[in-house]
Amino acid sequence: MVQRIYRSIPIIILTFIVYIVFSGSISIFDLITGGIVSILVGIVFANITLSQPSKVFDVRRWIWAFLYAIYYFFVAEVKAHIDVIKRILHPQMPINPGIVKIPINVETDYALTAVANSITNTPGTVVVDVDKDKKYFYVHWIDVTTTDMEKAYKEISYSFEKYAKKIFD
Repeated sequence: MVQRIYRSIPIIILTFIVYIVFSGSISIFDLITGGIVSILVGIVFANITLSQPSKVFDVRRWIWAFLYAIYYFFVAEVKAHIDVIKRILHPQMPINPGIVKIPINVETDYALTAVANSITNTPGTVVVDVDKDKKYFYVHWIDVTTTDMEKAYKEISYSFEKYAKKIFD
């Protein structure tokens, strides 16, 4: 029971913050409702979502998550959007689409999901399959510049995995 309560604390805090931010109000009613909802969500989902709750309170992980968000939204996304826009506006539409196999170098399911979502949400690439047993992503790439797994890994997922490892592994 103590372990379940310990695991539920980060979820309760995060749920409460999200509730208050999205409600846009800090009235007594919203604070009480947010508290009750957060406690219920935390207790119900504690054993499902967190295997090591102490990781949630590690400040270094939060700093890496912030740096990752900055990198993802202001570097990776911008570069990918510019690349796809250039391809769309180019008269010959220079694309060389294909599916490449990329090794996975993260350990946890959260890190794997973060990397797969980052690849998929970046224009020009989509993770179409994950082989967790052999540790490979199969990625549809708008412009296959190499079929070498290591080179493709460096171009597509290395930077995402670097951050995901520091946040989740």
